[in-house]
Amino acid sequence: MDIIKTSIVFTKTIRNVARLKEIVTVFAKNGFDEFINSGITSHIPDFVLPSSRVKIKEELAQKSSRDWPMIIGNRLRKCFEELGPSFVKLGQLLSTREDLFDESFIDEMKKLRDQALPIPFETAKNIIEQSLGIKITDVFSNVNQNPIGKASIGVVFEGTLKNGKEVVVKVKRPGIEKIIETDFSILEFLITQLEKFSDEIRQLALSKIIKEFEASLHNELNFNIEALNGKRFQKIIDKYDNQEPKLFRIPHVYEEFTGENVLVLEKIVGIPFSSKDDINKLKEGLENKLQKAIEIFSKMYLHDGYFHADLHGGNMFLLPTGEIGIIDFGSMGNLARKARHNFVAIIYSLLTHNYENLIYEFLDVAEYSAIPDVDKIIGDIKQELRPYIGLTAKEINSTQLLHKVIKTITKHDMFVPRDWVIVFRSLITLDGVSKSLDLDCDFFGILESNIKEIIASSFNKDEVIEDGLWAMKDMLSAARLAPRHFKWFIKEWTKGKFAFEVKTSGHEKEIAGIYSALLFLSFAILSAAFMFAGVLCLDNAKVRVLLDISILSWVFWSLSFFFMITGFMVLKKGEK
Repeated sequence: MDIIKTSIVFTKTIRNVARLKEIVTVFAKNGFDEFINSGITSHIPDFVLPSSRVKIKEELAQKSSRDWPMIIGNRLRKCFEELGPSFVKLGQLLSTREDLFDESFIDEMKKLRDQALPIPFETAKNIIEQSLGIKITDVFSNVNQNPIGKASIGVVFEGTLKNGKEVVVKVKRPGIEKIIETDFSILEFLITQLEKFSDEIRQLALSKIIKEFEASLHNELNFNIEALNGKRFQKIIDKYDNQEPKLFRIPHVYEEFTGENVLVLEKIVGIPFSSKDDINKLKEGLENKLQKAIEIFSKMYLHDGYFHADLHGGNMFLLPTGEIGIIDFGSMGNLARKARHNFVAIIYSLLTHNYENLIYEFLDVAEYSAIPDVDKIIGDIKQELRPYIGLTAKEINSTQLLHKVIKTITKHDMFVPRDWVIVFRSLITLDGVSKSLDLDCDFFGILESNIKEIIASSFNKDEVIEDGLWAMKDMLSAARLAPRHFKWFIKEWTKGKFAFEVKTSGHEKEIAGIYSALLFLSFAILSAAFMFAGVLCLDNAKVRVLLDISILSWVFWSLSFFFMITGFMVLKKGEK
């Protein structure tokens, strides 16, 4: 199967031989010629690898192993900057994966500069008019021909609408989809070869990172999606930012002028939080605002599961009105209800130093190819987090703590999905902004003060009923299908496709234990069934109630408790 996948990727790649030659040449020029010579050039017809004056293998041999991530990161950064949009975006993504890479490597990726060139204004004008279906002068009284922003996917211009409103106009680069499609087909091929080259590289799960990244990037290529993201973010944040004066300002989207290739937004003017010196001059009252921001974002994560996936100092502004402006909604994160419950449990486990529960929650959300050694992970977590035991929530450095947890998890070959990395990183960003400005925002203290409310609201009666209904549906489905599967098994067995040899001599105790376990399972199923039956009767208004709960619910729950106790007694008896 792997051979077939590789062949498909190579078939796509070979159509782009010229681009592949360019990429290979750039990597070789920057010292990666040993990797290039490991089999990639054999797939490129009539290609001679240029000699490299830089030998990364020789340089690494002369340096301490602690310097390797920085050296490799520096070389990769130069490659990415030269190769353009897709690779710059990839480097920016890698800079967010503190769970996978060393700090010095991450620092090099953070230095990446998007070398994207501006597009001619006439080209941008044609794209705008094609999107609007009318002349640009029919919508805008003025558009500044000099772009105020140049990125991999789009170029940003300032403008003024006919009604006098100041706006920013984001125009997608022509042909960017084809460029990204080509580069991704080549990236998939290169990573396949790279993972063959090194077991350590394969453990980084770069293939999964690329697939997640590609899906996210495709959404960023459609400005209609970014517009909808901004509106949804505004709607959700308004539920919590509901007191005057408002804390947050989200730019208004002019939907009538927005399309797949053009996005027209309200222009908001302020000081980016990345400009620390300028922000420091205006930080009076900022500590309370950032604390409130952390509280609002925490509620958004936990109650709605929707959050900004690219939150950093350059996307947050302090406006003259005192509001915090947020821009760039091309990439958003989403936690399903179950994942939100996991997140509550993870934070609560950290606050209460319940490291065993912490690991089991991560086992529920992480991906892994082999069953991890749970005891070893718990031991490593305890070792890493020992300095935090006894500290109050306010005394804990949340950024360091979360980094240590994620690093320890991934060290045991557990892959943390993108949305989980993003939600931790966005919280760390807010905490990091406050610390960089010498503000005393109590990140974990805010979470601790709200955790009981969060737990109560996350496990309400309606959700319990919904979960109960789904569980009963699964149980009924399993009960319906079990006879069919058993019939099929007997049929295949009679054909001689299965053979069993049972030896009981000397294993009577083990067999009794298995029998007890099966009985316990039966009683557990009955207990669960009556528990859910009780849940279903909660809203039965036709039945008498006791303590505001239906009598039928009390009856079913009593039966559930009886079968549960009976099951445990049977299990305990089997252990003797």
